[in-house]
Amino acid sequence: MSISRRIGVGYVLALASAASTAPAYGAETFADALREGDAIIDLRARYESVEQGGFAEEADALTNRLRAGFQTAPLKGTAFLAEGVIVDDLVEDYNSTTNGQTEYPVVADPADFTAINRLALINKSLDRTTLTFGRQRIIHDDQRFVGNVGWRQNEQTFDALRAQWGSTKLKTDLTYAAQVNRVFGPDSPQGEWKGDVVLANFAYTLPVGTLALFDYYLDIDGVAAASTNTVGLKLAGSKPVGKLTATYALAYAQQGEAGLNLADVDTEYELLEGGITFARVGLGLGYEVLGSDGTVGFATPLATLHAFQGWADKFLATPAAGIEDSYARLSFPFGKRGRFTSVAAVAVFHDYDADFGSAHFGEELDLQLVARTERMTLTAKYADYRADELFTDTEKMWLSVDYAF
Repeated sequence: MSISRRIGVGYVLALASAASTAPAYGAETFADALREGDAIIDLRARYESVEQGGFAEEADALTNRLRAGFQTAPLKGTAFLAEGVIVDDLVEDYNSTTNGQTEYPVVADPADFTAINRLALINKSLDRTTLTFGRQRIIHDDQRFVGNVGWRQNEQTFDALRAQWGSTKLKTDLTYAAQVNRVFGPDSPQGEWKGDVVLANFAYTLPVGTLALFDYYLDIDGVAAASTNTVGLKLAGSKPVGKLTATYALAYAQQGEAGLNLADVDTEYELLEGGITFARVGLGLGYEVLGSDGTVGFATPLATLHAFQGWADKFLATPAAGIEDSYARLSFPFGKRGRFTSVAAVAVFHDYDADFGSAHFGEELDLQLVARTERMTLTAKYADYRADELFTDTEKMWLSVDYAF
């Protein structure tokens, strides 16, 4: 067992043991815990279309998702959370990766299934500490390395023991997971990843921003290419500059092999990003590199990948030559409009190159308009990828309605 795994597992178990002797608080009886608990209802209806070069048919997916559950109030410092998910479809002219309709492009939303989304005990007996045991949602930082892939109808969750501790300046987040429940659903051969996953993230607040240090160890049974150890750091912050607000982010990570991965992995990750906001208009520029050692590219299999390198999802798996993503973002919040508490528009342009070699992978334009009320979110979204020396031209469009209680 690696040093990072020993530290991560040991620290989590030590906190769990300490919590068992902590003083009780919260509801007095189980009946009180139920009566004071909260129901969870989260609805989403979405239409997604995909027109992709190499396919004679255009994909059309109209899917519905319901998440429903309940979280009790704390009893002796411990709350119980149970949540299920149901996904069905009204239009299934797409390849979900499990329905066999390979004549269509992929829309990675499994249809007609019911599953346990979250099932966990949450203990807050220790001062400034949260322990979570069971199936749970885990999000680190901006989700570049670890996220819940919330964009898809079936989110990514972890069967894990997680310990979070926080002070004013320092936050510690340690997880041991035995299974990753992926977006493809339980019927997919890639729907569940079993193995040993240790996630360590430490965030420290500095005058110039937040410095995060992380070590992510993935030993996935039967998936050698995803078995890696990634160590890195990221500094992100913002600062007023006259009438402007400047934002900035710098990150670096080193990745090597782990578990049964027999490849000699030696790849790097780099991020340089800056932005300004003036009179509500935001302008950002970024340069992100998922490097290559000439054989494999830097991998982030637990990330919310849709949020990075273009919404057309062409680079969910990093090419063997790696990728350099140069991008510009323009955002404009319209503020409150009529019954909507906020309306905001975003446009992003990407230019993709190989990290190893001189190939140009293409360009992409992404557009989004989001309108929100207190409980409802309306989203219209578009992605246009123009291929060059990799993949094929792809256009995607989404219309969705989210409603949460």
